[in-house]
Amino acid sequence: MLQFVLRRLLLAVPVLFGIIFLVFALARLLPGDPCLAALQERASEAACAVFNQRYGLDQPLPLQFLAYIGQLATGDLGNSIRQGRPVAVILVERMPVTLELTLFALTFASIVGVTLGRLAARRRNSALDVATMFFANLGVSIPVFVLGLLLAYLFAVTLRGTPIALPPSGLLSAGVQHLPLAVAWGIPDLDGFPRAILDFVSNMRITSSLISGQWEPFFDGLKHMVLPMVALGTIPTAIIARMTRSSMLDVLGLDYVRTARAKGASERIVNGRHAFRNAVLPVVTVIGLSLGALLSGAVLTETIFLLPGMGRTLFEAITGRDYIVIQAFTLVTAVLYIVINLIVDVSYAYLDPRIRLR
Repeated sequence: MLQFVLRRLLLAVPVLFGIIFLVFALARLLPGDPCLAALQERASEAACAVFNQRYGLDQPLPLQFLAYIGQLATGDLGNSIRQGRPVAVILVERMPVTLELTLFALTFASIVGVTLGRLAARRRNSALDVATMFFANLGVSIPVFVLGLLLAYLFAVTLRGTPIALPPSGLLSAGVQHLPLAVAWGIPDLDGFPRAILDFVSNMRITSSLISGQWEPFFDGLKHMVLPMVALGTIPTAIIARMTRSSMLDVLGLDYVRTARAKGASERIVNGRHAFRNAVLPVVTVIGLSLGALLSGAVLTETIFLLPGMGRTLFEAITGRDYIVIQAFTLVTAVLYIVINLIVDVSYAYLDPRIRLR
């Protein structure tokens, strides 16, 4: 197992290097001048010369790339061109919102998708099966931005004033106070890396409210998370449901399942212990791969629902030609994607004892 993990980590190094190179190159192929985007009406020729020299944009691209690699080697992600702040600070502020949204959407997609897929497989060709697959195909077909706007209009406008109305945007309602963990735990003077960790977790409003026992912001945050979670998680839900149904149908037709039924095992045991456990491997793979779709879909979802996360920040960085933020956020997303896929691969050995990772 350890050799497998180390081998995968070593293989991830050239992948990360390739991602860094592609992002570096593609970011500089964007039309427009970063000086004009940042300084706007103040972008005189002299000001742009100083600007380009400050950020190394007057150097040849190979030298810029080598300087960026050396900067990453020291753990420095650089400073934002538009905001003038360290990108690491922006990540601590914005990344927790995206992670929380992604985890909620992935949990929603996994639970609902697996449940619907199992029900459809158990009642093959029934009205339930047809309805489940119809809604799964419909969910795959609707873009995130269309579904998000429809949900916001339905639950925030049409159903406004009803018990099932939901807020269309934001993290918390006006007047709801959320205390950072350092303040809630009475350690406001903490500094350095431990403080950065606490600030990172504190910006995950729902999670930190649950940890610190702040129930009003916890339930209010959950209410605000419903529409973005459903909008972002609908497409992965549909894909997971279809994969679960297909995998379950393949396993239910095997000999050992018929043998279990012949021995008198109940349908609950046959479907749960015998069939689903052996059908779950491709489902786990799809769930892991769905993370990439969720992170990319977060750009539109956070823009629609006005969530101050990585997606919205990345959108602003692209429109503002902020190369440094684009490179840093893409690199962090790639690292998260590699880690999730490593966890998925390692989980195979636990889910199926026949698999031995060496």
